[in-house]
Amino acid sequence: MNLTAESHRIPLSDGNSIPLLGLGTYADPQKTPKGSCLEAVKIAIDAGYRHIDGAFVYFNEHEVGQAIREKIAEGKIKREDIFYCGKLWNTCHPPELVRPTLEKTLKILQLDYVDLYIIELPMAFKPGDALYPKDENGKFIYHETDLCATWEALEACKDAGLAKSIGVSNFNRRQLEMIMNKPGLKYKPVSNQVECHPYFTQPKLLEFCRQHDIVIVGYSPLGTSRDESWVNVSSPPLLKDPLLNAIGKKYNKTAAQIALRFNVQRGVVVIPKSFNPQRIRENFQIFDFSLTENEMKEIEALNKNVRYVELLMWRDHPEYPFSDEF
Repeated sequence: MNLTAESHRIPLSDGNSIPLLGLGTYADPQKTPKGSCLEAVKIAIDAGYRHIDGAFVYFNEHEVGQAIREKIAEGKIKREDIFYCGKLWNTCHPPELVRPTLEKTLKILQLDYVDLYIIELPMAFKPGDALYPKDENGKFIYHETDLCATWEALEACKDAGLAKSIGVSNFNRRQLEMIMNKPGLKYKPVSNQVECHPYFTQPKLLEFCRQHDIVIVGYSPLGTSRDESWVNVSSPPLLKDPLLNAIGKKYNKTAAQIALRFNVQRGVVVIPKSFNPQRIRENFQIFDFSLTENEMKEIEALNKNVRYVELLMWRDHPEYPFSDEF
Protein backbone atom coordinates (compact mmCIF):
# COMPACT_ATOMS: atom_id res chain seq x y z
CA MET A 1 0.00 0.00 0.00
CA ASN A 2 1.71 3.16 -1.19
CA LEU A 3 0.55 5.87 1.19
CA THR A 4 1.35 9.54 0.67
CA ALA A 5 0.39 12.73 2.48
CA GLU A 6 -1.83 13.60 -0.50
CA SER A 7 -3.30 10.15 -1.00
CA HIS A 8 -3.94 7.86 1.96
CA ARG A 9 -7.61 6.98 1.55
CA ILE A 10 -8.70 3.38 1.86
CA PRO A 11 -11.95 1.94 0.48
CA LEU A 12 -15.08 1.37 2.55
CA SER A 13 -17.42 -1.53 1.75
CA ASP A 14 -20.13 0.83 0.40
CA GLY A 15 -17.92 2.26 -2.37
CA ASN A 16 -16.86 5.38 -0.45
CA SER A 17 -13.37 5.86 1.01
CA ILE A 18 -11.85 7.17 4.24
CA PRO A 19 -8.49 8.89 4.88
CA LEU A 20 -6.27 6.76 7.14
CA LEU A 21 -5.27 9.77 9.25
CA GLY A 22 -7.74 12.19 10.77
CA LEU A 23 -7.92 14.84 13.46
CA GLY A 24 -9.81 13.96 16.64
CA THR A 25 -11.69 16.90 18.19
CA TYR A 26 -12.79 15.57 21.60
CA ALA A 27 -12.26 18.19 24.29
CA ASP A 28 -13.62 18.83 27.75
CA PRO A 29 -15.90 21.86 27.16
CA GLN A 30 -15.25 22.95 30.77
CA LYS A 31 -11.50 23.18 30.27
CA THR A 32 -11.16 24.19 26.63
CA PRO A 33 -11.07 27.87 25.63
CA LYS A 34 -13.64 28.84 22.99
CA GLY A 35 -12.20 28.87 19.50
CA SER A 36 -9.47 26.25 20.23
CA CYS A 37 -11.17 23.65 18.08
CA LEU A 38 -11.81 26.15 15.27
CA GLU A 39 -8.11 27.04 15.10
CA ALA A 40 -7.01 23.40 15.39
CA VAL A 41 -9.19 22.29 12.46
CA LYS A 42 -7.95 25.18 10.28
CA ILE A 43 -4.31 24.35 11.09
CA ALA A 44 -5.00 20.66 10.39
CA ILE A 45 -6.57 21.39 6.98
CA ASP A 46 -3.60 23.61 6.07
CA ALA A 47 -1.24 20.81 7.16
CA GLY A 48 -2.98 18.35 4.82
CA TYR A 49 -5.59 16.61 6.99
CA ARG A 50 -8.81 15.84 5.13
CA HIS A 51 -10.53 13.70 7.80
CA ILE A 52 -12.11 15.32 10.87
CA ASP A 53 -13.69 13.21 13.62
CA GLY A 54 -16.27 14.96 15.80
CA ALA A 55 -19.40 14.42 17.85
CA PHE A 56 -22.41 16.31 19.11
CA VAL A 57 -21.36 15.64 22.74
CA TYR A 58 -18.01 17.38 22.22
CA PHE A 59 -19.94 20.68 22.11
CA ASN A 60 -17.67 22.09 19.41
CA GLU A 61 -19.23 20.98 16.12
CA HIS A 62 -20.11 24.61 15.36
CA GLU A 63 -16.37 25.39 15.40
CA VAL A 64 -15.55 22.40 13.19
CA GLY A 65 -18.20 23.46 10.67
CA GLN A 66 -16.96 27.04 10.68
CA ALA A 67 -13.36 25.94 10.07
CA ILE A 68 -14.39 23.74 7.13
CA ARG A 69 -16.54 26.50 5.62
CA GLU A 70 -13.77 29.11 6.02
CA LYS A 71 -11.26 26.85 4.27
CA ILE A 72 -13.75 26.20 1.45
CA ALA A 73 -14.32 29.97 1.10
CA GLU A 74 -10.52 30.49 0.90
CA GLY A 75 -10.40 28.02 -1.99
CA LYS A 76 -8.07 25.76 0.03
CA ILE A 77 -10.47 22.77 -0.21
CA LYS A 78 -13.80 21.72 -1.68
CA ARG A 79 -16.49 20.13 0.50
CA GLU A 80 -15.94 16.74 -1.17
CA ASP A 81 -12.25 16.80 -0.14
CA ILE A 82 -13.24 16.66 3.53
CA PHE A 83 -14.34 13.52 5.34
CA TYR A 84 -16.36 14.39 8.44
CA CYS A 85 -17.51 11.77 10.95
CA GLY A 86 -20.37 12.63 13.33
CA LYS A 87 -21.84 10.49 16.12
CA LEU A 88 -25.26 9.55 17.46
CA TRP A 89 -25.32 9.93 21.26
CA ASN A 90 -26.75 7.40 23.75
CA THR A 91 -29.91 9.43 24.52
CA CYS A 92 -30.92 9.45 20.83
CA HIS A 93 -31.15 5.70 20.08
CA PRO A 94 -34.94 5.43 19.61
CA PRO A 95 -35.45 5.20 15.82
CA GLU A 96 -37.71 8.26 15.65
CA LEU A 97 -34.94 10.41 17.19
CA VAL A 98 -32.11 9.38 14.86
CA ARG A 99 -32.84 11.52 11.82
CA PRO A 100 -33.81 14.68 13.81
CA THR A 101 -30.56 14.27 15.79
CA LEU A 102 -28.47 14.04 12.63
CA GLU A 103 -30.36 17.01 11.15
CA LYS A 104 -29.51 18.98 14.30
CA THR A 105 -25.83 18.09 13.85
CA LEU A 106 -25.96 19.22 10.21
CA LYS A 107 -27.57 22.50 11.28
CA ILE A 108 -24.81 23.05 13.86
CA LEU A 109 -22.11 22.23 11.28
CA GLN A 110 -23.99 24.18 8.58
CA LEU A 111 -23.22 21.35 6.16
CA ASP A 112 -25.58 19.37 3.91
CA TYR A 113 -24.30 15.92 4.85
CA VAL A 114 -21.75 14.07 6.96
CA ASP A 115 -19.42 11.55 5.33
CA LEU A 116 -19.82 9.03 8.13
CA TYR A 117 -22.43 8.83 10.89
CA ILE A 118 -21.87 6.30 13.65
CA ILE A 119 -23.62 5.01 16.76
CA GLU A 120 -21.18 6.30 19.38
CA LEU A 121 -21.85 3.56 21.95
CA PRO A 122 -24.08 0.48 21.95
CA MET A 123 -25.66 1.59 25.25
CA ALA A 124 -28.91 3.58 25.19
CA PHE A 125 -29.67 6.16 27.87
CA LYS A 126 -33.06 7.63 28.74
CA PRO A 127 -34.02 10.07 25.96
CA GLY A 128 -34.42 13.72 26.90
CA ASP A 129 -32.44 16.92 27.34
CA ALA A 130 -29.96 15.49 29.86
CA LEU A 131 -27.06 13.90 27.98
CA TYR A 132 -26.07 11.89 31.08
CA PRO A 133 -29.48 11.28 32.73
CA LYS A 134 -29.35 10.33 36.42
CA ASP A 135 -31.96 9.58 39.06
CA GLU A 136 -32.17 11.30 42.45
CA ASN A 137 -29.51 8.89 43.81
CA GLY A 138 -27.05 9.89 41.08
CA LYS A 139 -27.47 6.59 39.24
CA PHE A 140 -27.44 6.66 35.42
CA ILE A 141 -30.86 6.09 33.85
CA TYR A 142 -30.60 3.61 31.00
CA HIS A 143 -33.04 2.91 28.20
CA GLU A 144 -33.96 -0.38 26.59
CA THR A 145 -31.61 -0.81 23.64
CA ASP A 146 -32.71 -2.10 20.26
CA LEU A 147 -29.56 -1.71 18.20
CA CYS A 148 -31.21 -3.17 15.09
CA ALA A 149 -34.00 -0.56 15.16
CA THR A 150 -31.46 2.23 15.68
CA TRP A 151 -29.45 0.83 12.77
CA GLU A 152 -32.49 0.83 10.48
CA ALA A 153 -32.97 4.53 11.24
CA LEU A 154 -29.31 5.12 10.25
CA GLU A 155 -29.92 3.25 6.99
CA ALA A 156 -32.79 5.66 6.28
CA CYS A 157 -30.43 8.62 6.89
CA LYS A 158 -28.04 7.18 4.30
CA ASP A 159 -30.90 6.74 1.83
CA ALA A 160 -31.91 10.37 2.42
CA GLY A 161 -28.36 11.53 1.57
CA LEU A 162 -27.76 12.99 5.06
CA ALA A 163 -24.87 10.57 5.67
CA LYS A 164 -22.73 9.11 2.88
CA SER A 165 -21.68 6.12 5.01
CA ILE A 166 -22.86 4.65 8.31
CA GLY A 167 -20.98 2.75 10.98
CA VAL A 168 -20.63 2.07 14.70
CA SER A 169 -18.27 2.69 17.60
CA ASN A 170 -17.30 0.64 20.65
CA PHE A 171 -19.22 -2.39 19.37
CA ASN A 172 -17.97 -5.85 20.27
CA ARG A 173 -18.22 -8.86 17.99
CA ARG A 174 -21.63 -9.96 19.30
CA GLN A 175 -23.10 -6.51 18.75
CA LEU A 176 -21.65 -6.29 15.22
CA GLU A 177 -23.06 -9.73 14.40
CA MET A 178 -26.46 -8.69 15.71
CA ILE A 179 -26.58 -5.91 13.10
CA MET A 180 -25.04 -7.97 10.30
CA ASN A 181 -27.47 -10.86 10.86
CA LYS A 182 -30.49 -8.57 11.08
CA PRO A 183 -33.32 -9.66 8.74
CA GLY A 184 -33.66 -7.20 5.86
CA LEU A 185 -30.25 -5.59 6.43
CA LYS A 186 -29.78 -2.91 3.78
CA TYR A 187 -26.29 -1.61 4.59
CA LYS A 188 -23.74 -3.21 6.87
CA PRO A 189 -21.54 -1.00 9.07
CA VAL A 190 -18.54 0.25 7.08
CA SER A 191 -16.51 0.96 10.22
CA ASN A 192 -16.16 0.33 13.94
CA GLN A 193 -14.41 3.05 15.94
CA VAL A 194 -12.62 1.54 18.95
CA GLU A 195 -9.60 2.17 21.17
CA CYS A 196 -6.51 0.95 19.32
CA HIS A 197 -2.79 1.57 19.87
CA PRO A 198 0.42 -0.46 20.47
CA TYR A 199 -0.61 -1.33 24.07
CA PHE A 200 -4.08 -2.38 22.90
CA THR A 201 -3.74 -3.74 19.38
CA GLN A 202 -7.18 -5.43 19.18
CA PRO A 203 -5.91 -8.47 17.20
CA LYS A 204 -9.13 -10.52 17.43
CA LEU A 205 -11.56 -7.70 16.74
CA LEU A 206 -9.31 -6.47 13.91
CA GLU A 207 -9.29 -9.92 12.34
CA PHE A 208 -13.06 -10.28 12.70
CA CYS A 209 -13.67 -6.86 11.14
CA ARG A 210 -11.24 -7.60 8.28
CA GLN A 211 -13.15 -10.78 7.47
CA HIS A 212 -16.36 -8.73 7.23
CA ASP A 213 -14.87 -5.78 5.38
CA ILE A 214 -15.36 -3.40 8.31
CA VAL A 215 -12.65 -0.76 8.73
CA ILE A 216 -11.33 -0.22 12.26
CA VAL A 217 -10.97 3.43 13.21
CA GLY A 218 -8.62 3.67 16.19
CA TYR A 219 -9.31 6.31 18.83
CA SER A 220 -6.71 7.19 21.49
CA PRO A 221 -4.02 5.96 19.04
CA LEU A 222 -1.38 7.69 21.21
CA GLY A 223 -2.77 6.43 24.50
CA THR A 224 -4.91 9.02 26.21
CA SER A 225 -5.04 11.74 28.84
CA ARG A 226 -4.19 10.74 32.40
CA ASP A 227 -7.52 11.90 33.80
CA GLU A 228 -8.25 9.39 36.56
CA SER A 229 -11.95 10.22 36.54
CA TRP A 230 -12.41 8.19 33.33
CA VAL A 231 -9.03 6.76 32.32
CA ASN A 232 -7.35 3.59 33.55
CA VAL A 233 -3.96 5.00 34.58
CA SER A 234 -2.56 1.64 35.72
CA SER A 235 -1.20 1.23 32.19
CA PRO A 236 1.96 3.32 31.71
CA PRO A 237 1.94 6.28 29.30
CA LEU A 238 2.31 4.86 25.78
CA LEU A 239 4.57 7.62 24.47
CA LYS A 240 7.23 6.91 27.12
CA ASP A 241 7.65 3.38 25.74
CA PRO A 242 11.37 2.58 25.22
CA LEU A 243 10.82 0.59 22.01
CA LEU A 244 8.68 3.27 20.33
CA ASN A 245 11.30 5.87 21.26
CA ALA A 246 14.19 3.71 20.03
CA ILE A 247 12.53 3.09 16.66
CA GLY A 248 11.71 6.80 16.55
CA LYS A 249 15.40 7.66 16.94
CA LYS A 250 16.26 5.46 13.96
CA TYR A 251 13.86 7.34 11.67
CA ASN A 252 14.28 10.73 13.34
CA LYS A 253 10.63 10.56 14.40
CA THR A 254 8.76 10.87 17.70
CA ALA A 255 7.24 7.93 19.60
CA ALA A 256 3.83 9.36 18.62
CA GLN A 257 4.70 9.25 14.91
CA ILE A 258 5.87 5.63 15.27
CA ALA A 259 2.63 4.65 17.06
CA LEU A 260 0.52 6.28 14.34
CA ARG A 261 2.54 4.79 11.50
CA PHE A 262 2.20 1.34 13.08
CA ASN A 263 -1.60 1.43 12.93
CA VAL A 264 -1.79 3.07 9.51
CA GLN A 265 0.47 0.35 8.12
CA ARG A 266 -1.99 -2.25 9.47
CA GLY A 267 -4.86 -0.52 7.67
CA VAL A 268 -6.25 0.93 10.91
CA VAL A 269 -7.51 4.52 10.57
CA VAL A 270 -6.12 6.81 13.30
CA ILE A 271 -7.68 9.99 14.67
CA PRO A 272 -5.17 11.54 17.12
CA LYS A 273 -6.68 14.49 18.95
CA SER A 274 -4.55 17.58 19.39
CA PHE A 275 -5.21 21.30 19.61
CA ASN A 276 -1.44 21.99 19.74
CA PRO A 277 -0.34 23.41 16.33
CA GLN A 278 3.10 21.81 16.42
CA ARG A 279 1.73 18.37 17.35
CA ILE A 280 -1.08 18.58 14.79
CA ARG A 281 1.55 19.09 12.08
CA GLU A 282 3.89 16.49 13.58
CA ASN A 283 1.16 13.82 13.71
CA PHE A 284 0.67 14.27 9.97
CA GLN A 285 4.33 13.63 9.14
CA ILE A 286 4.04 9.85 8.95
CA PHE A 287 3.99 9.29 5.21
CA ASP A 288 7.70 9.82 4.48
CA PHE A 289 8.94 6.58 6.07
CA SER A 290 7.71 3.05 6.71
CA LEU A 291 8.35 0.47 9.40
CA THR A 292 9.99 -2.84 8.55
CA GLU A 293 8.14 -6.12 8.99
CA ASN A 294 10.33 -6.86 11.99
CA GLU A 295 9.59 -3.48 13.62
CA MET A 296 5.86 -4.03 13.07
CA LYS A 297 6.16 -7.40 14.87
CA GLU A 298 8.13 -5.85 17.74
CA ILE A 299 5.50 -3.14 18.20
CA GLU A 300 2.69 -5.72 18.00
CA ALA A 301 4.41 -7.58 20.84
CA LEU A 302 3.94 -4.54 23.10
CA ASN A 303 0.23 -5.39 23.33
CA LYS A 304 -0.96 -5.57 26.96
CA ASN A 305 -4.67 -6.12 26.20
CA VAL A 306 -5.45 -3.32 28.64
CA ARG A 307 -7.79 -0.47 27.79
CA TYR A 308 -7.20 3.09 28.85
CA VAL A 309 -10.86 3.96 28.15
CA GLU A 310 -12.91 1.44 30.14
CA LEU A 311 -16.12 3.45 30.78
CA LEU A 312 -16.58 1.56 34.03
CA MET A 313 -19.30 3.96 35.21
CA TRP A 314 -21.61 2.20 32.71
CA ARG A 315 -20.48 -1.39 33.19
CA ASP A 316 -23.88 -2.36 34.63
CA HIS A 317 -25.58 -1.44 31.33
CA PRO A 318 -26.94 -4.60 29.63
CA GLU A 319 -25.15 -3.63 26.41
CA TYR A 320 -21.84 -2.60 28.06
CA PRO A 321 -19.48 -3.76 25.29
CA PHE A 322 -16.21 -4.46 27.07
CA SER A 323 -17.09 -7.51 29.18
CA ASP A 324 -16.77 -9.80 26.14
CA GLU A 325 -13.32 -10.91 25.04
CA PHE A 326 -13.73 -8.83 21.85
